[in-house]
Amino acid sequence: MEIRKATVSDVSELTSLMEHLGYPTTLDKMKARFDNIESKSDYNTLVASYNGNIVGMIGLVKGYYYEIDGSYVRIVALVVNSNYRSKGIGKSLVQEAEKWAREIGASGIGLNSGNRPERIKAHEFYKSMGYIEKSIGFAKSLI
Repeated sequence: MEIRKATVSDVSELTSLMEHLGYPTTLDKMKARFDNIESKSDYNTLVASYNGNIVGMIGLVKGYYYEIDGSYVRIVALVVNSNYRSKGIGKSLVQEAEKWAREIGASGIGLNSGNRPERIKAHEFYKSMGYIEKSIGFAKSLI
């Protein structure tokens, strides 16, 4: 397995991975999203390849605290192809995310995960990686 920075040549695989995450999209839409994300220096997208196939990704963004000094990283997307789960790929992606966060001087890392029955295994995974339940999230659509 190899973890590396995503490139535009990975967009087809990223499109497929979004479906595994529960967010089907088109190649053109994913390319536009990726181009926008990759043009911002506070974002980082990593992919995992297994036997030569892109089978996982993690999307990260650096943010700045209002309430204390310093910065943090948010995991805004994490997915492993359902055919490749339980092989340590997600763990490796999270470890690389934590490594990047440390390299850029972040003092913390966090994520939000949906409160739905199909996310229970994901929540167990995050807890096994040392993440704790800390807050309740709220969202509102503006469109």
